[in-house]
Amino acid sequence: MLSEQVLVVKSVSKTYRMTGNWWRGHQHAVPAVQNISLQIAYGEVYGLVGESGSGKSTLARLVAMLEHADTGNIQIDGVAVAGIQPSGMRALRRQIQMVFQDPYAALDPMQTVEEAIAEPLLNLLADIDEPSRTQRIAGLLQDVGLPGRLLHAYPHELSGGERQRVCIARALALHPKLLICDEPVSSLDKSVQAQILNLLAELQQRHKLASLFISHDLAVINHISTRVGVMLRGRLIEEGSRLQVLTNSENARDYWFKMKLRVKSEDEAQLSTFCRQLKLPAADGKQ
Repeated sequence: MLSEQVLVVKSVSKTYRMTGNWWRGHQHAVPAVQNISLQIAYGEVYGLVGESGSGKSTLARLVAMLEHADTGNIQIDGVAVAGIQPSGMRALRRQIQMVFQDPYAALDPMQTVEEAIAEPLLNLLADIDEPSRTQRIAGLLQDVGLPGRLLHAYPHELSGGERQRVCIARALALHPKLLICDEPVSSLDKSVQAQILNLLAELQQRHKLASLFISHDLAVINHISTRVGVMLRGRLIEEGSRLQVLTNSENARDYWFKMKLRVKSEDEAQLSTFCRQLKLPAADGKQ
């Protein structure tokens, strides 16, 4: 079923029940996601920004069907996730892929690059023959800018940027409609971050993917997103176009000011330049 909106999230909530310590044995509720609604269309990159613990990754796990929402409804390409049969769930999972924060942890250290990229093809696309699979793997490696000689390399033999490129290739192997990127560049060096962001933007445009891009870094969100949402304490408190949210939103201004208080001194020049470009407050509160 084809819909203009690849992802539709309607009034989704998720609460965790936490057990107290030895002198407080009762349980208490921790609302991680509270009444979230959003939509992502084909070819759109939705940047989701917020502090650590604001519920961004929990929402990503709900969308990826790694956890179940307590209330609300999630639709992928017009198909409701709730109540779907196991046979339909397997087909639906092919439409959603994730790129995680730590590429080394995301890869099996005992698998070569070729085996890592082939894994989703073997598990979820069993009808593909070996020559076609080999050809697709070679094409994916080329798409993410890796040389063919790395096919038989292991994760420990790769750089951080190369590992993340392998993870991106694996995520694209099944031609998903929705790509979820959960802090995909935060563990990489600054120079490598820019390369991976440019690669993701290029692939997103080429394949017309819908993307949910999660980050705590407004500079990253500004670089890649078409629309932006700001999360705070499990709630979506701001949503709009990239320029609308990053230049005119008091929530984004307040968030950026708090984040600037935590950055290292060597990043100040870059961050100050970004503040001036988007008219965000500097660390001392001046424009």
